[in-house]
Amino acid sequence: MGIDLNSDVGESFGAYILGRDADLIPLITSANVACGFHAGDPGVMRATVALAREYGVAVGAHPGFPDLVGFGRREMKATPREVEDAVAYQIGALAGIAATEGVRLQHVKAHGALYNMAVHDASLADAIARATASVDRTLILLGLPGSQLIAAGERAGLRTVAEGFADRAYQPDGTLVPRSQPGAVIEQVVTVVTRAIMMARDHVVIATDGSRVPLQVETMCVHGDTPGAAALARHVRDALKAAGIDITAMGAASA
Repeated sequence: MGIDLNSDVGESFGAYILGRDADLIPLITSANVACGFHAGDPGVMRATVALAREYGVAVGAHPGFPDLVGFGRREMKATPREVEDAVAYQIGALAGIAATEGVRLQHVKAHGALYNMAVHDASLADAIARATASVDRTLILLGLPGSQLIAAGERAGLRTVAEGFADRAYQPDGTLVPRSQPGAVIEQVVTVVTRAIMMARDHVVIATDGSRVPLQVETMCVHGDTPGAAALARHVRDALKAAGIDITAMGAASA
């Protein structure tokens, strides 16, 4: 039994520092690196890739809407072609930066509002999958279990990996509680750790109404901008190992 542990990193921009990537990256197996649209810049991207390489952490692109002010968490009206072009652009940018560090990308995980909109919107999901496949068909596409993102990736002939979120609240239908609602982000260590083990070992998550929602996931996210993210990731990692769950990069099975 094993699971990948991922986090959204590289989200600083110029003089503005967000997250503690130097503390967090050594604790994860896959890094979702911001590509400059919702966060990040070329220098931050390169430094983040170099840090991931130093600790043997796999690197993936984390493309989002062009929304630095809103951190990519505001819904935007964009055509599928606009989304496809923007995602391809961002993947290509990170792939180029990664090449300078001798690193090849493992996966693609859409960010924020783009990710959540594509859970239900097949046209946006297909645009993300097409962009991914057009850049590199060996890239793994992440999405919520049963989402349009997973279906789109399969239609595009990509390997897909279902993702769970240890530090986010779930609705009874298996989708994430919007960040605009109270309790959407879970910061209590014991709660996050308990949920992580349930997802990885028991393949369920407790929804906001108390129901047990089936959740088959191969990777689990601890957000890099959650308060105390590094400490949280360490607790999750240690607890998973103690429960007999191997922690390994999602690409290892296909390497």
